[in-house]
Amino acid sequence: MWVQVGMLVVVGFGGMIGSNRWRPREGEVVGQRPVVKRPQRPERRGDTIPAEVLRLAPWARLRQGFEQGRRRFRAWFPHAPVALVVVLLGLMNLGPVLHLVRIGVLATPLAIHRLTAEAWRSAPRIVAGFLLFGAAGGLLWRSRLSWTVALLLAAATLMLAWRSGAGVSQALTVFNGVVLLVLLVFQRDFDRSSLAAGTLFAIVSILLLLGYAVFGAFVLGRGFAPPVTTLTSALYFAVVTMSTVGYGDIVPKSADARFFVMSVIILGITVFATSISAVIVPAMTARMQDLMKGGGKRMMRKNHYVIVGATSLARNTCRELLARHLPVTVVVASAADAGAFGDADVLVGDASDADTLRTAGVPDATAVLALRDDDSENAFTVLAVKELNAATRTVAAVNHGKNMARMHHVRPDLVIAPQVMGGELLAMALNNEELDSDTVMRRLFRKGETDA
Repeated sequence: MWVQVGMLVVVGFGGMIGSNRWRPREGEVVGQRPVVKRPQRPERRGDTIPAEVLRLAPWARLRQGFEQGRRRFRAWFPHAPVALVVVLLGLMNLGPVLHLVRIGVLATPLAIHRLTAEAWRSAPRIVAGFLLFGAAGGLLWRSRLSWTVALLLAAATLMLAWRSGAGVSQALTVFNGVVLLVLLVFQRDFDRSSLAAGTLFAIVSILLLLGYAVFGAFVLGRGFAPPVTTLTSALYFAVVTMSTVGYGDIVPKSADARFFVMSVIILGITVFATSISAVIVPAMTARMQDLMKGGGKRMMRKNHYVIVGATSLARNTCRELLARHLPVTVVVASAADAGAFGDADVLVGDASDADTLRTAGVPDATAVLALRDDDSENAFTVLAVKELNAATRTVAAVNHGKNMARMHHVRPDLVIAPQVMGGELLAMALNNEELDSDTVMRRLFRKGETDA
């Protein structure tokens, strides 16, 4: 059997080699039919990247593939796993409620009363569990506010678990510590903030906490001295406790009332600290971004010019377009290059990425100018623009003469090569050759549809 397998492998390998080395020529008779050369389909404008473009820069292609893989990986990591562990922590904190629902149907009224009392003593953990569910939803959007809420809630539940001692399982305490560690490790990956979302969260959190404090004080009213028998007294005690004033006129006496007051204090500090950070941090972040961008302002990205790159040619082109009161959006790779464009609308991102170009308004742009130092990056930018809108005019800069012919395969509407043609024009001028405006414009600008 092994001999037969070996013979099959040898025959197959020989067939592969023979198929690569021998091919029928045009007009040669194979069997009973002459070999006829098939006509090649003409290349169309929307075809895939030509081989000349793919050979433009191997390292650039490798970098593009690596960047695409990294973006796909970053599309779900680490925010999705972190949100999952936060959801699991919320479920573990809802243990008393789940236990009550599971056996409450078959239990006697006395047992149900005891289970309800046990669940009420675990009310802080239950509230934290529901809040952790909401924080997990925000973590999926990489929200900085949700990360802060999840961190504070995890710390608060860990403190409550440690304070309760034997009433809480050791597994919950260990897992709570793991969640805290995970949130601290990936804190830099949750950097999205919104002033409107922060303000809404602050209002909703304060109202929920106030309702919890009023309802708890009214239900456990007999555990206070003097007893809380009206909603007005419960509201007064809730506000005094949440504000950490503590006049001392209403004091908790029973164990349940004291645990309840402890939960209100811990949750109150957490909610107020998070609310302040949710409102102030986005405002400060927006102000810092404006300062880093040199005071740039966001405009309506429609019927405008998109400049890609931070080269001297890109800066001069942006300045001249702004001087003619034309709308300009600049796409740069890093925030450090944004300050060089003054009051222009600046977007930081990868110009070869379709999402970045879509954010820059490329589908509605008048023209896109790829003016980076790397010719391969300019070629990929032109291809990405044509995928979004083939009608958008494209201008590509060429910095090396060997890439001039290759750039035409990308078919930009206009190719500009000031560094390449500058030397040729200078040599013509020094040699006293005829040099008029038509010659300069023809050599400086090349139409993308013509072959070099």
